[in-house]
Amino acid sequence: MGTHLSVRATAVAASLALALAGCSSAGESTGGPVELTFMNQSRGQEAALTQLARQYTGKTGVKVTIESPGPADYLPKLQAKAQSRSMPDVYSSFDATQMAPFYKAGWAMDLSAELNAGWSRNFSPAVLKMSTFQAGNNLGVKPGVYSVHWETQTYGFLVNPALTGMSADKPPATTKEFVDALAAKKATFSVAASQTPNIIQALASNWLTDAEIEATLNGKASWKQDGWRNAFQFLLDLKQAGVLANDSIPGGQDDHPNVESAFFTKATGAIFDAAPGVSVGLRTNPEFEDYFSTGVPKAPGAVHDPRSPGLPGKGAVINPRGEHPKEALAFVKWLTEPAQQAVFAKTARILPSNPELLAGTDIPGQLKGFAAGVKSMQVMSTTFTPDVNTAIRAESQRLVLGETTVDEALATIQAAQDRTS
Repeated sequence: MGTHLSVRATAVAASLALALAGCSSAGESTGGPVELTFMNQSRGQEAALTQLARQYTGKTGVKVTIESPGPADYLPKLQAKAQSRSMPDVYSSFDATQMAPFYKAGWAMDLSAELNAGWSRNFSPAVLKMSTFQAGNNLGVKPGVYSVHWETQTYGFLVNPALTGMSADKPPATTKEFVDALAAKKATFSVAASQTPNIIQALASNWLTDAEIEATLNGKASWKQDGWRNAFQFLLDLKQAGVLANDSIPGGQDDHPNVESAFFTKATGAIFDAAPGVSVGLRTNPEFEDYFSTGVPKAPGAVHDPRSPGLPGKGAVINPRGEHPKEALAFVKWLTEPAQQAVFAKTARILPSNPELLAGTDIPGQLKGFAAGVKSMQVMSTTFTPDVNTAIRAESQRLVLGETTVDEALATIQAAQDRTS
């Protein structure tokens, strides 16, 4: 899934923006048999993607090879391919911060015209908005749409009732109830450092509107607002209550996969995760299904109902410099049709991006909490800059280790914002 990325990967992706650029012009389809390569980042969708690729080959004669290096190795391998100008015809897209260097280097087809010509019907307006780079965006990407997505991604908690005593029928209504329930059962909670920007953004929505959050991400409002301060305080509340697993926020290249593994092997009572975590659970421990998802609860003193950050989930980018860009476009269009989105939803347990499927599909029980967050999710066309993303991760870890205060952490994050705004 798209969130399995390390601080190191973020820094490397930003620093290689120029190195990723090639000098070749847009590719033209060549004669002869067509073979396409799709470099896949998500192990959770690998089975569905492989199944659909075989189906497409049988339908069209176009051979599609799926390469799945795994989430931890995906970005470094994609960077290496860009530098050697051997990019795949199609490759997975995930969060905009990580993908921006590839888009700026010309390794992504602008799909705006195709979407405007009718392709957009396969996607919800929210997913399309979140996939669009507007003029003047804070990542410096040329306006356009460079990826399409067959998944809608929201965030929340995955909870093991047996370990925490919590119930899917009546999950904790507030963050205090959540922490108290964990403490009562001596259960633990974990969030990876790579996920801290998302949990902080979700928690801050208790006090900040979407417009106020977006203004902060664009450098037009301060990180020192009470909404952000209160969000970081929740991390301290977990630590002070003794329910933070290992009294720390794990980091490193595999931080989020390790957090998920601890949950699905029943070592941790609850974790912060995204909807794609359910598909990871299916692969990690298919026998474990007695868990549920729930949105981030309301915080005491909140002035708004909390809202999950919304992201386009699993999807694809088309390499315009490949040998078969037209055929690659046709394949990706086919992948995003409702029938194929339904295969992804059923086989990989993901929330589709097609609005009719999302409204009418039989959502697995483990996804219902995430699905409930779709209607109110934060829909923005901006995201964290790489420096801010890195600062939030590092300061969250330092905070729970007692190496900084909330106010000092916010000052550091504001300084990172100032450098890139």
